[in-house]
Amino acid sequence: MRVTVQKTTTKKGARRTVSAASNTVRRSFALPRHVVTEAAAVAPAELQDNLNRLVTTALQEYTETRKRRTFEAAMAAMAADPAIRRASAELMTAFRTTEADGLPND
Repeated sequence: MRVTVQKTTTKKGARRTVSAASNTVRRSFALPRHVVTEAAAVAPAELQDNLNRLVTTALQEYTETRKRRTFEAAMAAMAADPAIRRASAELMTAFRTTEADGLPND
């Protein structure tokens, strides 16, 4: 998501608008009171009195969780794929001969 901030300045009566990219997205939204109360109750002490930081942290954790679940699902699907399993077995067979080469395992 690209966010553009419009900054209007005046110079001798002339108005000009300057666009600048911002790292902060400002939104106004309504949250059910019980959700905020419950989140604050289980949040670390440093987040309990700062709703902005609490929401930011919650969104970061949500994003990380969703990415991890997506990765885990992809790995499970790959592990269940018969073609991947065959290729893996072939690789294991090919590498078994290197295990008997007399070199230390490091």
